[in-house]
Amino acid sequence: MKFNKVALSIACAAGFTIAGAAAANADTVTVKSGDTLSQIADENNTTVSSIQSLNSLQNIHLIFPGQKLVINANNGDAAVSTQQSAQTVQQASQQQTTQQASQQQTMQTTQQAVASSSEQAARDWIASRESGGSYTAQNGNYYGKYQLSSAYLGGDYSAENQERVADSYVLNRYGSWANAKSHWLQNGWY
Repeated sequence: MKFNKVALSIACAAGFTIAGAAAANADTVTVKSGDTLSQIADENNTTVSSIQSLNSLQNIHLIFPGQKLVINANNGDAAVSTQQSAQTVQQASQQQTTQQASQQQTMQTTQQAVASSSEQAARDWIASRESGGSYTAQNGNYYGKYQLSSAYLGGDYSAENQERVADSYVLNRYGSWANAKSHWLQNGWY
């Protein structure tokens, strides 16, 4: 009989230990892919606002796989879990912001490269039509690679000045070399 009481006591202690561990594990939940806060609240007999409050969530629609959410504030580790949860959200948010900035930078660089190459192509096309690309080509009052008026060049016929003046002329009159080319195609001059 004494043996049965000891065995029963051990079994009860083990049961309480297991039940206690289960209860402690029920105080936090690890978010799985596809989980929603309302689903987690329903599964744990709590509310979305309670979980939001316990975890200091700013956006109830933004939770991440692997994130630990406090479900029951009675857990002694609730403050630690809340802090870990907030850190996980902050890290995920920072990663997302970094990725977005990187994607935006890549897109801007690509756009600039495309714009630059199309601008250069339009510039080369105009130079080819106007002078065959020669800095010394002359046609009456027009001189150089872009057949600019001698008055625009101000007596400085150097290649550097021709490039600088042509850029200024095109930017001020057309906004871009591509627009200048379009004008040339419609009118036979730019």
